[in-house]
Amino acid sequence: MVLQPQTLQHIDRIFDSLDYHALGAIYCDEGGDAFWEERRGPCQELGIKLAAILRDRLRPGGRSLYVGAGVAELPPLVMETAELHRTVAAYNLRADEVAVLNRACAGLPFEFQAKDARGADGPFDHLWIVSVLNDPECFPELGALSSGRADPVRFDPTAFAVERQAVLALAAGCMAKVARPALVTTSVEEITWITDWCERQGVPYVVEDEDYPTAIVEDQTCFIRIGA
Repeated sequence: MVLQPQTLQHIDRIFDSLDYHALGAIYCDEGGDAFWEERRGPCQELGIKLAAILRDRLRPGGRSLYVGAGVAELPPLVMETAELHRTVAAYNLRADEVAVLNRACAGLPFEFQAKDARGADGPFDHLWIVSVLNDPECFPELGALSSGRADPVRFDPTAFAVERQAVLALAAGCMAKVARPALVTTSVEEITWITDWCERQGVPYVVEDEDYPTAIVEDQTCFIRIGA
């Protein structure tokens, strides 16, 4: 499970080309330079490992939708396009990060879009949605509850109810773009949102037993097969 040399060269070039100072301001309120100095290597290395694992689960020539795609998603995006000749649609609502990513990826057969992924033209046989449905910046109450950090004294159930509906709508909108059968790559914390949608729609699913580490938010990633 090793990526091809040319794929690794593309990934190296991208990571060398990224503006880490700009990314530091996007990812961190303070200490962004130190953050990327610490996380850049692990992000690239773990991303390459996960891309190799993902490659064995996807068919050549298919289509993938990446929701909330950022630096961590670069290795699998490159792998899919370079080795499997797949079409990838990468969405990220942070326009400033999208600009940094697109500059580093110039010349490659994909481009990040600063739009809502629910507007993507489906169908897709692979959905990547990792650390999106539990994002503490977008969904602070829900994210705290998902990660076990919720403070029972300060927890706001009213805000949580609003966030829960927003996440249900986001999950449903993204899953509606997925063909059958398909693969979903997500975090362990987000499994419940995917399986809840499947159960509501009567779509069979299988959650794979193994999970895999990531470097930025450090959520464990896993695979769910749906509609098989």
